[in-house]
Amino acid sequence: MRPLIRLETTPTGDRYLDILTDHLLSCMSIVHSDRLGQFQQDNVTPHASRVATKWLQEHSPDFRYFHWPPKSPEMNIIEDIRDELLHVVENRSPPPRTLMDLWTFLKDEWYELPPRYLQTLIESMPHRVAALLCARVGPTRY
Repeated sequence: MRPLIRLETTPTGDRYLDILTDHLLSCMSIVHSDRLGQFQQDNVTPHASRVATKWLQEHSPDFRYFHWPPKSPEMNIIEDIRDELLHVVENRSPPPRTLMDLWTFLKDEWYELPPRYLQTLIESMPHRVAALLCARVGPTRY
């Protein structure tokens, strides 16, 4: 697990580009030193911005970049991880009282996610892709 990154403001294409340049290459080189790693993101506006798209194209020799189809955020396993973290926060007693308490709690829980849970999400990808192909443009069930 790489560090969780806190965004202090609303993401824009330029801010997302800063995240890519500051974190993505180093992360990919550590996690996938064989250069066979695949980078995945959804199509939210900052991800699809011209500056981010251009940067990803320029750095495509450094890692594989898979462009997800529009309107398919359910294929991104980060959505499942976000939901799991939200569930843990909602069930915490006492709940975090400040943004700093919440941030500290989320960082701690991020590193406590069980490796088997993460592996299960990764292994679910072929099934998710098959469900998307079967649904064509409709919602998927898996």
